[in-house]
Order: sequence, then structure tokens, then C-alpha cells
Amino acid sequence: MADVYLDDAAWADTEEGTEALLQEWQVQAGDRVEAGQVLGVAELVKTTHDIVAPVAGVVASLEVAAEANFGRQAVLARISE
Repeated sequence: MADVYLDDAAWADTEEGTEALLQEWQVQAGDRVEAGQVLGVAELVKTTHDIVAPVAGVVASLEVAAEANFGRQAVLARISE
């Protein structure tokens, strides 16, 4: 099982405690995905960032709902390899 996070580079220069908004998911639980595939889009400090699959596999779960806020180390989704 691989956890999906918003890339650390997106969080550079943000203050501690800053949250991002998960704008939308482009996949659903059960979908097969490839490594590097865009899974969804998040907004952080008025900038959008792609949420990318770290591995190929099947989306086991979406841990953060669309239009919900999340913090720096939040697991956004899980992929079964």
C-alpha cells in the first residue's frame, strides 16, 4: 500500500499550520492508475498543484474529500500496488 501526499515542494515557503484545499479528485476508489498520473488538484496559497500517483496500482481509498482542507503531512489517498 502506498500513501499519496501533496508533493513537499508545494509546501516550500508556507508557514507552519497552513492548510491546502483539495479542489477535486479525477479518480475514484477502485480505479487503476499509473505512476505519475494526476489523481486530483489541490490549492495551496492561491496556487494549484497536481496530486500525483507515486506508484502504479489501484486506488484503494480517497482519504480527504473534495473541497476539504488538509495539512502538510495528510495522507490524501492510498494505492494498492
